[in-house]
Amino acid sequence: MSEQQAPIHIGYLSEVRGDGMEARIADEHASELPIIKVGNEEILAGHIGSYVVIRQANIGVLALVFKIWERDRYDGNGARKSDRFISLIPVGEIQEDGLFVRGVRHYPTPGAKVYAVGLDEINAIFSKYRSYQFFIGQLSAHKDYHLSLDPRALFGRHFAILGQSGSGKSWTVTSLIQNTIRAMPRTHLIMLDLHGEYCWKDENGVVQSAFAENQVNYIDAMEMEMPYWMMTYAELVDLFIDRDDKGATIQMSYMREILQQLKRKEAKRIGLPTVSIDTPIYFSLAEMYMQFKAANEERKDFGKSQGALFGMFDEFLIRMQSRFNDVRYDFLLKPKRRNNSESMAELLGEFVGLGHKKANITVVDLSSVPTDVRPAVSAQVGRLAYEFNYWNPHRREFPITLICEEAHAYIPREKGGQFDGTKRMMERIAKEGRKYGVSIGVVSQRPTELSETMLAQCSSFICLRTTNPDDQAYIRGLVPEAEGDLTDILTSLGRGEALVVGEAAPLPTRVQIYRPNPEPKSNDVDYFTGWREGRADLDVADIVNLWRTQTRK
Repeated sequence: MSEQQAPIHIGYLSEVRGDGMEARIADEHASELPIIKVGNEEILAGHIGSYVVIRQANIGVLALVFKIWERDRYDGNGARKSDRFISLIPVGEIQEDGLFVRGVRHYPTPGAKVYAVGLDEINAIFSKYRSYQFFIGQLSAHKDYHLSLDPRALFGRHFAILGQSGSGKSWTVTSLIQNTIRAMPRTHLIMLDLHGEYCWKDENGVVQSAFAENQVNYIDAMEMEMPYWMMTYAELVDLFIDRDDKGATIQMSYMREILQQLKRKEAKRIGLPTVSIDTPIYFSLAEMYMQFKAANEERKDFGKSQGALFGMFDEFLIRMQSRFNDVRYDFLLKPKRRNNSESMAELLGEFVGLGHKKANITVVDLSSVPTDVRPAVSAQVGRLAYEFNYWNPHRREFPITLICEEAHAYIPREKGGQFDGTKRMMERIAKEGRKYGVSIGVVSQRPTELSETMLAQCSSFICLRTTNPDDQAYIRGLVPEAEGDLTDILTSLGRGEALVVGEAAPLPTRVQIYRPNPEPKSNDVDYFTGWREGRADLDVADIVNLWRTQTRK
């Protein structure tokens, strides 16, 4: 090794614990400006976020600096002096052949020497991951070094992007997808876009996107039609039956019976030998309504006695009629194009990017979908992706990842809620999906409100700025105990800066995510400019019309 590349000794180990270490900085590097030159770059000795290596005999432990402080002492003449200390989180071992392995099996003892780590050592650590050429950003401590993740671990074992509002989640999601497609040109992604951030229509009605035109397929959920007959029995129950109603059990049982009858009739028409309650074939919603109505009004003996179900479905009929008369639900309950079983193949082709326009990412815009039905629609999109690859004989060559924006809104932690059926469906994908080439990337600003089952299945986490104490504590519990102290930096992360932990990265890494190009439509509203130079008047009548027609611009 050349003189320029020789390791620089910066301190001595003073304390060793199972979950961390402390070291005293050498006097020559405890000055006001402790600049050292490692390779071709100048860095501050022992600064927060930097890496160091502790060497003793044949032991080499790589650690991350997460705290620095000074402690006063007095020499024999009564003069005050300061000793500088750093707290270290061990993340792995550097073996004699230079290879890096996660986890620490051999701990050094106090007195071991601490050396600064430069780009050469970092490159050796990340060399295996660099071969994937899947770069997502620059190391915060070494701006000249670009971080590559392991896409097999990231997409194959689920991942989560967590951070508070304004921390850069949309930025990170967009940048991650752009670089994914760049590294893997045959990427297949489906995104649930709840706020129209990734694809949107401008003032002229032209679709704009955060992705290249040839890479993205934009689907407006209101125009696309998500036909009710492709929903599972559980999803139909969520849509039409109030589980708190005292007659809910009878309503669910009778719906199951009616669905079986209607689907058997359709199966016979299309030549399907067997059918189940969840088989995605067409049935008439109006016919189901009329059968409920007939049972609810049935009288026997020339009107003298009531039928067994007389008056049992009043709440159900009112709820169903209300949904049916609400124009916001037309895309779901009144399909015009997809009103037969044969139209299912075209819909699935659009979803997975194999429709009339082949694309890497399908953005399903749910921004105009009624809030209370978004969970059911979101679950259906996920279920269609899961079922598609479950029955796809080439699933291993055609893996799909479902990106769930604002996942806490439809995959909540609470149990027995209004959308319990849709939550179970998404959790099923998290638990079983990767066996069939379907993974999930959840994006959320409130991990404490997100399903524990969902987060438990994620193997990698991209954590952005988080200041809420409950969320910080939850994220701390997600990472290995020895790396838990790393979450203390979550409050100090800048916009678009993240702490990457989990199997996709060789070690916990603080990284500045690349700026996406083009950017999503997620910039915060500029109150200063708006209140100084904004509109002095508005067309209130036009706003009222847009509200009434459920049209967003």
